[in-house]
Amino acid sequence: MSLPACPNCQSEYVYQDQSQLICPECAFEWNPDEVAEAEKVIVKDANGTLLAEGDKVTLAKDLKVKGSSLVLKIGTKAVIKRMANGKDHQLDCKVDGAGDMMVTAQFVKKSS
Repeated sequence: MSLPACPNCQSEYVYQDQSQLICPECAFEWNPDEVAEAEKVIVKDANGTLLAEGDKVTLAKDLKVKGSSLVLKIGTKAVIKRMANGKDHQLDCKVDGAGDMMVTAQFVKKSS
């Protein structure tokens, strides 16, 4: 059984004591169930609807692609592959006609 690395110092020498995991290098103790819930990313679209991985979305406005002359038009469909806590872009999407790219959540609307 492989235990996760220490979230405090990234040490791989972690051991389990009942329900807690303990790092011998920095003496950090944590409950792995609480850390898993804390890592969940909460992202909302332009209308305030919660988004999840695998959701289908459409662009709510025209977006210019950085470093390219390409413009993604309003209504372009995309599928969310991964969500991340990021300053600029929260959604890693597969956009129709453009491929994989990062998109800011406030510029999409969830499709049904």
